[in-house]
Order: sequence, then structure tokens, then C-alpha cells
Amino acid sequence: MMSQFEFIFSLYSLLLGLSLVELLSGLGKTVKARLHVDEETKAGYRVGWLTPLLGLFVMLDLLSFWGAAWAVRDIIAVSGGWMMGTMLFASAYYLAAHLVFPESIPKNGDLDPHYFHVRRIVLGVLFALLLVQLTFYLAHPDLSARLVNPLALGLTAVLIALMTAAFFVKSKAMNIAVLIALIIRYAAVYLI
Repeated sequence: MMSQFEFIFSLYSLLLGLSLVELLSGLGKTVKARLHVDEETKAGYRVGWLTPLLGLFVMLDLLSFWGAAWAVRDIIAVSGGWMMGTMLFASAYYLAAHLVFPESIPKNGDLDPHYFHVRRIVLGVLFALLLVQLTFYLAHPDLSARLVNPLALGLTAVLIALMTAAFFVKSKAMNIAVLIALIIRYAAVYLI
């Protein structure tokens, strides 16, 4: 017999799984475009660092929310509210993942303009989801204990500061540095 968590989690994992597929598909199309060389101009597609780093960050962030679902397993109840909330939350992830890589890859283009075009939307969606998660955790005494310790508070503060910086920094080099810092922050969290 399926538990309430398993029932709700099946919807959540399906949508988050599709988000992961969307990111990997975009990366695959980008790598394929990069490998293609135009015979006339002998020029290839310039991928750059920004969009792939954003894709990796979104992937790691998505993974963190997938794992966070386990923390709420004892609170979940099958209801219209839970199903709608789960669907909206995971669908927002799909939207962010869908925007990371361009729909079509220009033959002799560059991904950096695409990154600067979508980064605030993608990061804004992820930031909003983080705020929803933190609010939800703080509203439940069993979960709030997970947030109210020095390590969790510090890691959350670093995440918020870096996401805010990624939203506002303008130079390519600073964006690369902030995205790398965000990725390192998640790698550290996963290894702790």
C-alpha cells in the first residue's frame, strides 16, 4: 500500500525529473552545437561558461529540493492543497530549468547573451522557491529545528547572499565567479 508521502512524492519527483531532463537536454543540444563546425566559415559555436554554470547550479539546487522532500515526509497528507502546492512548486522548477538553455541554437552564436537575458528570471524563480521552503520550515516546529543551528543558518545566509549577487552583478567575470561559488557551496553541503 502506498503511503501519503509516496503518493504526493510521485507527482513531485515526476515534475522535478522532467526539470532535470530539460536541463540535460539543453546541455546536450549545446554540446552538439559546439561540436559542429560551419564548413564555409570554419567557425564553431561559442558556448562560454555562463549558461553551463547556471545549468549546473540549477541542477544542484533542484537536487537539494528533491532531498528536502524527505524532511517533510511525516507532515505530508494527501489533500487538494498538498497536491496543488506540490504541483506549483515543482512546476516553477520546470519553468526555471526550461529557460536555462535556449530553445534553438544559432549556428555561429554565443550563449552569453542568452544567459544575461534569462538569469534574473531563473534566479528569481529559485529565490522565490527558497523563500517558500524557508517559510514552510519555520511554520512547522519539527522542521524549524533544522534551520535554527549555526551551520544551517550560515549555509543559508551564504546561499542567499550569492544568489542575490548573481542577480545583480553585471560583468561576465563576476557572474562566472558567483556561479562557481554557488556550485562550490552546494558541493560542500552535499559532502558535509
